[in-house]
Amino acid sequence: MLKFHSYSNRMVNTRRAVQECLESTLGSDYNRADLIIYHASLGHDFYELMEETKALAPNAQVVAASGCGVVGKEGVSESMNDIAMMAIEGKEFALESCDEFYGHNAYEKCREMAESLKKKNGEINMLYFLGSGIDTANDRCIAAFEEVFGSEVTIFGATSSDNMKGVVSYQGVNGKVTEHGAFVIGFSDHTLKVETQATHGFVAIGEPLIVTKSDGNVIKEFNGKPAWTEYTRRLGLEVNATCGDTIPIGALGEELTPELAEEYGNKHILRVVTKHEGDFMYYATEIEEGTNLWLTTRDEDLIFSEMDRIVKNITSKIGDHKPVAVFHADCLARGRFMFNRIIKEELVGKMQFPFYIDGECPPWLGMYGFGEFARLGGENEYHNYTTALYVIYR
Repeated sequence: MLKFHSYSNRMVNTRRAVQECLESTLGSDYNRADLIIYHASLGHDFYELMEETKALAPNAQVVAASGCGVVGKEGVSESMNDIAMMAIEGKEFALESCDEFYGHNAYEKCREMAESLKKKNGEINMLYFLGSGIDTANDRCIAAFEEVFGSEVTIFGATSSDNMKGVVSYQGVNGKVTEHGAFVIGFSDHTLKVETQATHGFVAIGEPLIVTKSDGNVIKEFNGKPAWTEYTRRLGLEVNATCGDTIPIGALGEELTPELAEEYGNKHILRVVTKHEGDFMYYATEIEEGTNLWLTTRDEDLIFSEMDRIVKNITSKIGDHKPVAVFHADCLARGRFMFNRIIKEELVGKMQFPFYIDGECPPWLGMYGFGEFARLGGENEYHNYTTALYVIYR
């Protein structure tokens, strides 16, 4: 059976940060770990991170992803030197990865990983996926995984990020570090189940932008006008604005069906733009011409009330079972770029406390990324601007 251990810190020295994570989770026996997962801020050297881990725990497979901060059982931190780790004991998993992962080939890359993963382990019942957060078509990733494993397999995870600039993000697998890579871990411990749910707390405003020309996950025109020019005009920004300028204020909302809206607690699911080339905007999923997209604004009361609601939903579903680990993906725009630190710590406290066991937080691995995977309407879905919780219980 799989066992989980977590720790986080904000040490400047990458090697020392790794050492403290290993010491705090595994004591003196680092060889207990079969899989080690890191989330780290851009201030850390990812080659050093993986090299030090493999030197100290040579039996473990090691993966890593960059973010705009981390959340661990120790709390939230959003400095340039954050690191959080989940160490896992047990053999009931398989790992696959790829490089040169983009929106135009996301389906093919994920299909290849899924087929290889299934050959390694035919008992997989949940997938933890993490890919580059810049230029991907995340709905196509879900489609590829489901074609191989079926829609009943829960997909959870995130997309890696930088410090909200939309310039570069990192993914590491067993010593190799990429800027446009992805990895997927398939868990096959059938004593475990996972509940997932996401919420954002934004509301749509004004008249929609209509996608009048698109290609895959690239929006080329809004309302018959060049997409980036029209988008930034509606946001009140200059056309030379960066993605980093638009992310905090530029969430785009797609309308949900009434049934999904009731479950979601919101009429819209949000999307982020993390890359543009001239007037071409790279959307987080494939987008059809004729789609209406609304600009949105955050509602802080709704953010807190919806957090309470999804935590109650999850705790109700797991009943008397105790969490053995919680994976957590949060949009970077919900971190210090949106709230001051006191409010953010309060929000994280509200999501963690209901899962405490005998006064202690369970192993917890959270990151601030560009996007999140969680179920909606009983199906795997990709989200932006949300808090997404993945509670694994036995």
